[in-house]
Amino acid sequence: MDAASTYTVSIHYDRRLYRQDIAGSIAHARMLARQRIITPEDRDAIVSGLEDIRGEIEAGSFPWRPELEDIHMNIERRLYDKIGDAAGRLHTARSRNDQVATDMRLYVKDAIDETLAEIDALRRALLDRARDGATVVMPGYTHLQRAQPVYFAHHLLAYFEMLGRDAERFRQARVRADVMPLGSGALAGVPYPIDRESVAEELGFAALSANSMDAVSDRDFLLDFHAAAAACAVHLSRMGEELALWSSDEFGFVRLSDEYTTGSSMMPQKRNPDFAELARGKTGRVIGNLVSLLTTLKGLPLTYNRDLQEDKEGFFDTFDTLLGSLRVMNGMYSSLEINAGRMRRAAESSHVLATDVADYLVAKGMPFREAHGVSARLSEYAAGSGRALSDLTLADYRLFSDLFEEDALTITVDSSIEARDVPGGTGSAQVRRAIEAAERALASDSND
Repeated sequence: MDAASTYTVSIHYDRRLYRQDIAGSIAHARMLARQRIITPEDRDAIVSGLEDIRGEIEAGSFPWRPELEDIHMNIERRLYDKIGDAAGRLHTARSRNDQVATDMRLYVKDAIDETLAEIDALRRALLDRARDGATVVMPGYTHLQRAQPVYFAHHLLAYFEMLGRDAERFRQARVRADVMPLGSGALAGVPYPIDRESVAEELGFAALSANSMDAVSDRDFLLDFHAAAAACAVHLSRMGEELALWSSDEFGFVRLSDEYTTGSSMMPQKRNPDFAELARGKTGRVIGNLVSLLTTLKGLPLTYNRDLQEDKEGFFDTFDTLLGSLRVMNGMYSSLEINAGRMRRAAESSHVLATDVADYLVAKGMPFREAHGVSARLSEYAAGSGRALSDLTLADYRLFSDLFEEDALTITVDSSIEARDVPGGTGSAQVRRAIEAAERALASDSND
């Protein structure tokens, strides 16, 4: 094939739609026979031939022909080879425009179901580790600076919440994908007494498209998938970034399994967090595929244009990439070794109690802004002497305010955490409730 001939070929990637294409064709043929548009004999020949073709594809013996360009024409030509002229009746009351739109919606629904299963599995891994880290103290960060002590479980459950929102976005995307365009024809509907409702029921669609012109040109359901995938990939990237940081010698909070690290070609001591870094890096591809589809769609007049062939390759790439990242992140968190001692020392050896010192002064009657200033100066004093706040004496405290009494020395990372016993806070009772709520959320999702 010359350059001009190969330019329009899509079979190298859209062959992935074969199950959906064959299922749609079988449902369409059965409906045509019920409506007496084709004979039962033609229906039986078509269905049998399509089932044989599906078997050939799955066995790896199907004779793919690039010159036929796409999955639809490859299957149709093979059907001719098998059953003769009856194959030509399959395309009655159907266009490739509504055919491919139906195939894509069926595939996207399946892709979302698979993605949701992987999100739930990762959320389960996070929940399991949260139970392990329910009493592990670590410094929480803002601006990558140690800020306030929290439980490690509280930190992990933040990602549980993020992934929950991702799952909700995918579920919403599935609702919008669950609309059948078949029966729209090329753009204006078809002049046959078809039964769209029965086809939708057989294919598992919840609704019919309301406008034939919109149906064949709509790719909003793909935008929904890409947008949900991009948000999820960003969350996975943040998780990967923290694993890379936490597993470094500078942090030493966790140790990644050997399965998810690689050595250096030059430095034998290295344990590089390559899997976490790749989860971070692959996010750019997922975001790029969203932008690519938006750009493809932005200038298209109604209805179908060949530009829409470009909707598939990026979608398949995003689906594959996201699924791989979800599985790898699950594996990394499931096998993570937690260095609880290192985490606690990082919290205790810093100035994460400064806010608690200010709150202490507020309880003694000092306005918060004034207390904030006192605590800031006290922290600078401690840092200047190479000590943490927990190392100071009462005499040190009273250099900055006479309101400090003996009980100021009881301010610890543990008391700081337990003081935050509010809904959504890091107090131990709240973390226990959050773990229980997370368990219920997973159970509810699995029952949907």
